[in-house]
Formats: sequence, structure tokens, C-alpha cells
Amino acid sequence: MTKRIAITTGGGDAPGLNAVIRAVTLAATKRGWECIGIRSGFDGILHPEDFEGDGTIELTPDTVRGIAHTGGTILGTTNRGNPFNYEVENEDGSTTVEDISARVIEGFKRHKVDVLVAIGGDGTMGIAGQVADMGIPVVGVPKTIDNDLNGTIATFGFDTAVSYATDALGRLHSTAQSHQRVMVMEVMGRHAGWIALHCGIAGSADVILLPEIPFDIDKVAAKVAERNSKNRKFSIVVVAEGAKPIGGTAKYHQTGDVFRLGGIGELVAEELRLRVPNEVRTVELGHLLRGGSPTSRDRLLSFRFGAAAVRAIEENHLNVMVGLDPPTVHYVPLDECTKSIKLVPLDCDSIQTARDLGTCLGD
Repeated sequence: MTKRIAITTGGGDAPGLNAVIRAVTLAATKRGWECIGIRSGFDGILHPEDFEGDGTIELTPDTVRGIAHTGGTILGTTNRGNPFNYEVENEDGSTTVEDISARVIEGFKRHKVDVLVAIGGDGTMGIAGQVADMGIPVVGVPKTIDNDLNGTIATFGFDTAVSYATDALGRLHSTAQSHQRVMVMEVMGRHAGWIALHCGIAGSADVILLPEIPFDIDKVAAKVAERNSKNRKFSIVVVAEGAKPIGGTAKYHQTGDVFRLGGIGELVAEELRLRVPNEVRTVELGHLLRGGSPTSRDRLLSFRFGAAAVRAIEENHLNVMVGLDPPTVHYVPLDECTKSIKLVPLDCDSIQTARDLGTCLGD
């Protein structure tokens, strides 16, 4: 029987999504199966009238040709499309949250979908698990630049984000040294500081602040003062967006009625201005970390994950997520991937490396 696979990309975008879509499509086509892509998470199924066509894309070797090196996703994505907790606008303009997941299942049946390949982070994997509970077989593919998803050593998009951030640190070094400034660079990392830690070490940052290690701003200032005393009158500070001071909370900024994580870099800069003589400037990389062409490492990982997802379907390993367990890709039950967030272990080799290099972690 010909299998028909639906592919969806959910949550924040990440370099490598298109490579996964290409790998799944080519591997499935090789087996004589069919593939369709759902537009913007599940919105293509929930609101097909909002899209050109029927809310899906027929995926063939021709439609996925030449996309592996491109950023973003040809399917589109959203982090607001949870069908089990969907925001619905009422006639009076107010909104309510409803469970409209039955419409997703109806859509899958209408399109004669046999298996869903869900590409995303912990939120997408959680939704995928609920879809599986409703009778639609699922294979998950882990995606997040934060690298904070359990069940896999690495997620695609992470290497690209770290590479970009490391390059940015190199640029900041030269301008910081020229002006004898302290440069504070904020990177993504809501709960886990993998990006900050890896780019900070690779980019020779003097201070790295992580969500896992609440920081003492006086320790950070002392590191800057130490460098100044040795005639190294500039310093580089990398801070993850979810980092917080000892006894404090993560920093949020408000846009209208929406509160978003971010701004800790400027807060650190403000506190340092009170403590050190250097001029202090901030840079927030933000969504620049999500864009651009994936590195060769991320492309290879995306291809491996996509092909492994199709092999999982062929071998009847369903309701699992593919994950990297070097040197191979393995299958992990969906519910095990979302039990907790993969934080940076405080005793890991990378933390020890940072300390041995003399990097201040704020503690």
C-alpha cells in the first residue's frame, strides 16, 4: 500500500528545516510513497482558506530541488498554532482558548495521511504526542537552535547559530579593543545556555552568563577590573537571554500587551556602568541567530534526521522522535523527549573548560 506522509514545521524557524523536508521527500519518494507539506504548522489544515490552494503543498523531488542550503522553511511555521490550545477570536473581538484538535484529525483523513512527520522543538513534540494519542502515527524530528531538547545530543540549527555568534564575537573583539570598551552580547537561550556557552568559549569571551548559573554582577565587574589592571582595557561579555542575577528573575520587555524574554544584556550593561570606568555597549543578536544558510554540520544532521524519519516509518517505529546518539541516529519515545528541558550540566566538560581558561561565569 502506498504510504502518504504529511510534513509540518512548527515553532521558531531554524537553519536546516528545508534540508529535512528535502531528505524526507526524497527518501519517501524512493520507496514509492507520497509526501505533502502542511502550511504554517497546522494552520494549513485548520484554515486552508487562508492559503493559496488547499493549505498543503505536494512535495516531490522537483518541488524540493535546491532548497537544502536555504534558511527558513518553504512550508512556513508558527509558534501560535497549538490545536489543543487554540486562540479563537469571538464576534465581539474577545478571544477564548479552545481545543480544536478534532479538525486536525479530520484534515488528515481528508488528505488521506498515513503518518505525520513533525519537525520542531519541545512544543511541537508535545503537540505531536497528543496527535499520536488521537490515532495519527507520528515521527518527530528535533529542531531548535537552543539545543535544549532531550533525546538527542544535538539539534540542527544549533551549530549555525553558534557559528554566527562566534563570528560576531570576533568582530566585537576588534572594536572593543580599539575603543577600550566592554561589549555585552546577548544571545538566545531561554532556559538553557548552550549557545552562550559554546560561542563564548569559541569566541574567547571573558564573561559568560547562563540561565543555569545565577550571576553576581560584582563578580562580573571584578573580572573587568582584573583585565583593566593588566592593561587589557577591554572585555567581552556573552549573556543568554534567560540569564538572571542571584535572587532575581529573568528579564522581560513589554510590547503592547505581550511580554517577551529579552533585555538582560542591557541590564548587565547598566549595572556595569556603575562599577567600571570603561564605556559599556550592548549588542542583541536576537533573530539573526535563526536566519541564513545552515552550516555543513547542520545540513548533514538535517539530512540524517530526515532520512532516519522515513526509515522509522518503514520499520514501523512510530510515535517516536529521531535523535542523534553518536555515531548513529536512534529512536526515542515522544513522551520521553518533553519530560524536561536539556540544561547545561554544571559539571560538564565545557563548563570546566571555560573555568580552566579563566572565563568568569558570574559565580
